Amino acid sequence: MKAIKYSRFGGPEVLQVVDVPKPSAGAGEILVKVAAAGINFFEVLMRADRYAVTPGLPMFPGVEATGTIEAVGEGVDPRLLGSRVAAPLFASTRPFGGYAEYVTIDASLAVPLPDALSFEDATALMVQGLTALHLLRRSSPTNKSILVPAAAGGVGSLLVQLARGQGAGRIIALAGGKAKRDIALSLGADAAVDHQATDWVAELSDVAKDGVDTIYDTVGGAMTGGLLDVLSSGGELVFAALGRLALGADGLEAMIGRNQLLKGFALLPLLSADVLKASLSEAFDLAASGRLRVAIGARFPLHEAGNAHRLIGERRSTGKVVLIP
Repeated sequence: MKAIKYSRFGGPEVLQVVDVPKPSAGAGEILVKVAAAGINFFEVLMRADRYAVTPGLPMFPGVEATGTIEAVGEGVDPRLLGSRVAAPLFASTRPFGGYAEYVTIDASLAVPLPDALSFEDATALMVQGLTALHLLRRSSPTNKSILVPAAAGGVGSLLVQLARGQGAGRIIALAGGKAKRDIALSLGADAAVDHQATDWVAELSDVAKDGVDTIYDTVGGAMTGGLLDVLSSGGELVFAALGRLALGADGLEAMIGRNQLLKGFALLPLLSADVLKASLSEAFDLAASGRLRVAIGARFPLHEAGNAHRLIGERRSTGKVVLIP
C-alpha cells in the first residue's frame, strides 16, 4: 500500500510516498481502508522538529483517519465488516501512520459514524473537534466574553460555534485577512480582528474595550502577549499551544498582578477510552444533525501531502485540511 514517510526533519519536501506492506488486523483489531486522513498544525511543526516532542525517525505521520472496516482480527465481531468508523490513532498504542491507504487500530477505540456524516467531516471532528469540546469544558463560555485566535481554522471555527451554542455573551475572533474574518463572523463571532494588520493589538483593544473574560489560546508564541492586553482582571488564559508558551517571567508576573489565571490544556490526558468515544460521538451527532458546521478547507490526494503541509505551514488554510488516499 501507499503511505507517507519522512526520514529527516525539514520542509514539506521531506514527505515521501513509499510502498509498505498492507497491515493485518491482529487479535482485537480492525483493518480500516482509509477514506480520509486529517492533517494538524502540530504535525507540520513535528515534521520540522519544532514541536515540544521530537518524534523518532523514520516517521509515518498521521494521527487520525476515517474509513470502512475491511477486515477484523481474532475476537472481533465479523458483523462489523463494512462499517464506517473513525480511527483515533492518537489514542492508541500506535499513534501514527494515518497518512496511508490502510490503518489498523484496536476495535474498542473505533467510533461508528452516523450515516449523515461524511468521512471528511468526521475526520475534522477528531483531534480538532475534541480539542474544541474539551477547551470549553475546561473553561465554560456561558455568559462570558471570550477571545478566539485563529478563529477560521480547524479548532477555532468549531470553538466559535460551540461557544455560541453554549451561551457565550460576546465572541471576538482573531483571523488573518478579510476572507477568514468573514468566515468567523458567519459562524457566530460578534466581531473579528485581523491579526495580520500591523496595529492589530491596538485594534483588538478598541474592539474589546471592556476586556474579555476568557482567551482560548491555541496559537501561542509572540501572539500571546498581545492577547493578554485585553484579558480582564481576574480573567482566564486557557493555553493550548504545547511548547509555544513565550510569556516569560515578566508576563507571568503581570498576570499575577492582575489576578489572572493561566490554565493549561493538554488533550490526551483528558481522554480515557470512555471519554474519547463519548466525546467523539457527541461531536459526530452535532454535525450530523446540522447543529455544528464543519469547514473543510482543502482536500489533497495522498501523494500531495507536502503541498497540504505547505498550505498549513504558510497559514493559508481555513477549516480542516484532509488527505484523500
